[in-house]
Amino acid sequence: MTADSNSSDSNSNVSKWQCLHPQSDALDATIDSTMLTPDNRGLAYGDGFFTTIGVIDGLILWQDYHYQRLVSHAHALQLAVDSDSLLATLQAHAQLLQQGVIKVIVTRTVQAVRGYGFVANVAASPCEIWCKATAMTINTAQHTYLPDGNSLLIQPMTSAICLTAQLACLPPPLAGLKSLNRLDSVLASGELQRLKAKSLESNIELGFDKGLDVGEGLVRDMSGSWVEGTMSNVFYQLSASQLANNAQSLENFATSENSYSNNDVNNDASYSLDGQWFTPPLTQSGVAGVMRQVIIDAFAKTETPVIMRALNDDDLPNLRGLFFCNALRGVMPVTSLTLLSGEVLSF
Repeated sequence: MTADSNSSDSNSNVSKWQCLHPQSDALDATIDSTMLTPDNRGLAYGDGFFTTIGVIDGLILWQDYHYQRLVSHAHALQLAVDSDSLLATLQAHAQLLQQGVIKVIVTRTVQAVRGYGFVANVAASPCEIWCKATAMTINTAQHTYLPDGNSLLIQPMTSAICLTAQLACLPPPLAGLKSLNRLDSVLASGELQRLKAKSLESNIELGFDKGLDVGEGLVRDMSGSWVEGTMSNVFYQLSASQLANNAQSLENFATSENSYSNNDVNNDASYSLDGQWFTPPLTQSGVAGVMRQVIIDAFAKTETPVIMRALNDDDLPNLRGLFFCNALRGVMPVTSLTLLSGEVLSF
């Protein structure tokens, strides 16, 4: 079902922030934005986390994985979240919405302790939980399949570009969390938008009506490794020679050479996820996305499980496949990557 099929009933529930906790009647508890003050720790310190959930035909996409995020993030940040109750509430919202996106924000409540600190004599802090439903603006018509048989969304082919912005390196347990501290991603996304705008301006001067057709930007962290996109995780494939140079296993890769070729990806419907895929480890930076884990789990019991491997500058010329992914868009196949040097790699 496509985004255009949103019902008028679902639209009536769109774009209203609601407080799910501590409100008791969550489905009717529409919030006046004036209730949010600088005392809110999410606003003051980024003290909390969020998740963005796709809804199709009244069902939460990848529900079990979003539940795992609620549990793991609440534990990491010492927040008292009743994940079972929250998920049941979100399911009820999904039924009302039918088609769309639900964003959930969890913040620590205002503390008696001044400044950054929070009360230390409890196992987990009370929290505020907010949600907002919006219309589905993402193409949901095309699907591809994972090795475990699960279907996932796939977007039209796009190109990508390497960005100069860098992500912060964080200590555990913060690395990999979808916390409210996203300024590095904000700046990376801003750079991507500036590049698009500059390209459009230049092309208009040349008599063209279209700018840079780039769907995502590849971003490094402070260690210099390429980690993810501005809004997504990244998976990549390498040439056999590059794997040999890095002492990787060629046995699995030989299987992928026989099962994958550029001829397999000439359109969205035939895009294949076969072969040996790698994804950067997120032990210092980045967000461990829901779709990233879905894909890792789907390949776990195959002959070519996803390998966690840093993506460095020397690897870029040897890429032979690349895609981005997130829980809303599914897989975003990449046809070309523009390096910082201006060189364009085609896949």
